[in-house]
Amino acid sequence: MARVEKFAFHVPSLEELTGVLLNGLKENFADVQVSIVDCPDLTQEPFMFPVKGICGKPRIADVGGVPYLVPLPQKDKVYDLNTMAKEMELPGAFILGAGAVSSRIVGVNAEVAQSENKPAVNGSYIAQINPEDGGCLLEKYRNKHTDCECGLLANLYASKGLPGKVIEVKANRRTGEHNFVTCIKKSIEKHYGDKPVGMGGTFVIQKGKAKIHIMPPEFSMCPLNTDEDVNNWLKYFEMKAPLICQPVLVYRDPGFDLRLEHTHCFSHHGEGGHYHTDTTPDSVQYLGYFVPAEFLFRIDRPKETHLVGRD
Repeated sequence: MARVEKFAFHVPSLEELTGVLLNGLKENFADVQVSIVDCPDLTQEPFMFPVKGICGKPRIADVGGVPYLVPLPQKDKVYDLNTMAKEMELPGAFILGAGAVSSRIVGVNAEVAQSENKPAVNGSYIAQINPEDGGCLLEKYRNKHTDCECGLLANLYASKGLPGKVIEVKANRRTGEHNFVTCIKKSIEKHYGDKPVGMGGTFVIQKGKAKIHIMPPEFSMCPLNTDEDVNNWLKYFEMKAPLICQPVLVYRDPGFDLRLEHTHCFSHHGEGGHYHTDTTPDSVQYLGYFVPAEFLFRIDRPKETHLVGRD
């Protein structure tokens, strides 16, 4: 049984957070609109999620961690999403987020974009290197697998999947150096100081292109000891909009060895993976929906840790 630690976030009101995000994002984007809206029906395009919303007892889980992947992988680290929903005290939760596949099930190493409401629907996507041409191979997880596993690490946002009030963010034409998620995190940092705040949801890169990585199908045989080692091992691509992203972000680690931001994306045109930033700042358009989380659950925190490979 994995060790589970629980922490209560500082939870700003949506009204307050709207102003914080507007002020911060205006420093990084030419055109910004932030407002409180009813969550759109996420079963519709472009999202096509198995539930209508992202509201209802919102919480975040940081599961495993990069130290289980590098310097060398610990392949025995496997997690079940239904079990994690129970460990987050929300059985049957709708889960969004980013993680690695269970190589025990898939047979290779790959990225997974979680979108799940079990036992009813597993809507996850898996992005891996296409063995035929070295490009991206994006598949719906349930087309080949019936399990609910992931491996090594995952950053998850969970809720009841209900409609409700959310923060809508529109940001066009990036002028700053940081990616969209980092800009949001830095906006929170600037306002809330030492108060830990967590947030999750979904956003779409509506126009433009983005830098995305996919892990190679084979784990590295040589230890990956530095960020340079990790970057040389990963496979990078420039992928085109629209890309549907699942961000999980935390400002200020309250002492749980967290990955502070992690975003995976999928699409309906066959591309997806781990989001780094847009590569077309002059034309990029973002549309996102976010909810502040009430609780953090740290599941199976590594006993030995490091800061390599957390970008």
